Amino acid sequence: MAGVLHRAALRTSRLLQCSKRPSRYHNGSLFFSTSSRRPLMALTGFTETQLTVRDAVSQVCSQFPNTYWQEHDENERDPTDFHATLAKDGWLGIALPEALGGSGLGISEATMMMQAIAESGAGMAGAQSIHANVYATQPLAKFGTAEQLESTIPNIISGRCRVCFGVTEPNSGLDTLRLATAASKQPDGSYRVTGQKIWITCAQVAAKMILLARTTPLEDVEKPSEGLSLFCIDLDRSKHSGLDMRRIKKMGGRAVDANEVFFDNYAIPADSLIGEEGQGFKIILHGMNAERCLLAGEALGLGYAALARATQYAQERTVFQRPIGMNQGIAHPLAEAYMRLEAAKLATYHAARLYDDGSVPAADVGVACNSAKYLAAEAAFAACERAVLTHGGMGYAVEYDVERYFRESLVPRIAPISREMILNYISEKVLGLPRSY
Repeated sequence: MAGVLHRAALRTSRLLQCSKRPSRYHNGSLFFSTSSRRPLMALTGFTETQLTVRDAVSQVCSQFPNTYWQEHDENERDPTDFHATLAKDGWLGIALPEALGGSGLGISEATMMMQAIAESGAGMAGAQSIHANVYATQPLAKFGTAEQLESTIPNIISGRCRVCFGVTEPNSGLDTLRLATAASKQPDGSYRVTGQKIWITCAQVAAKMILLARTTPLEDVEKPSEGLSLFCIDLDRSKHSGLDMRRIKKMGGRAVDANEVFFDNYAIPADSLIGEEGQGFKIILHGMNAERCLLAGEALGLGYAALARATQYAQERTVFQRPIGMNQGIAHPLAEAYMRLEAAKLATYHAARLYDDGSVPAADVGVACNSAKYLAAEAAFAACERAVLTHGGMGYAVEYDVERYFRESLVPRIAPISREMILNYISEKVLGLPRSY
């Protein structure tokens, strides 16, 4: 922690010195223009540590301009050097224990980091390249054995090992409790995994997977939430290992891979098990709420990036001998997009604080994290759509980036849980309405 924050403090000091001079449009997202030197997002209410993280991560991201992300999106090429740069400065361990080389900070700071990455112009692709390394490791860090932690966490933090998260399946979708991938225990204590996962991000470049599989058949448990187990497994891509991956062609975030993953009697050792057998669903919830906070931060970053682009264009684009931003038909939707982002920002960091608190009832944390993810995703989508429309025909051009942001803005509305399922959850858990599914 000390090393990361010391370097961050040095960067922050330099940034503060530079801020005394007129600043224009920093890396496409952080500032309005020469007419305003204040950040687009209001920074009041954040801790000094959060702001230090924001400034330092933004400076790291400034090494990767929008053209970098345009090229990687077009060529569907993994941003390996971006991941390596963040790992070099210790950012992948932001919310992992200091004893294992992490910074020991919370999801509040990690959310700020993910927002800064998306906001820099990296968008969802940049965030997703390290996303699982931050949240999928939370259950491992909390419930893993000392041996598991010492052999895995330092390698994740250093960037030598990348992680993917294996939960979603094609036939169960959001009905996680009815997933069919089975891990059958063998006489020697090891397991054999058979089944299929889908939409597994970064599986092509990951060395490890945090895998949720059923160890007791559904018909043999009293509750569907029982009999699921969590594993930290190696991904052996050798010819006869029983593991196969197929990349999915997708609309946005093309710089990071998404995959179907097939297991056919795939062998994993007994010490892959995280926590107690059959308690995987309870364990994985620890990571799911963290993921909702991180994804909300990423959505915010994407929305602010798009809004900054639209604002700059509205100031500079002249039609009928006047800047288009003078027209209320342009200005008012942008102002509304800003307010929606600011409101979602408050919900997001409120949820992150509750998650980090540790004493707040799990039900309250779940409501806050799901609400934040929903609000941030909707605000980001509205901002990205408005950015394209503000650019008019040029909003369709790759060089202006807003078309990429718009494509990627659909991700937080769909994943890791759909907006409709969040509405179902709030209806039942908060309003006390009958369960609809």
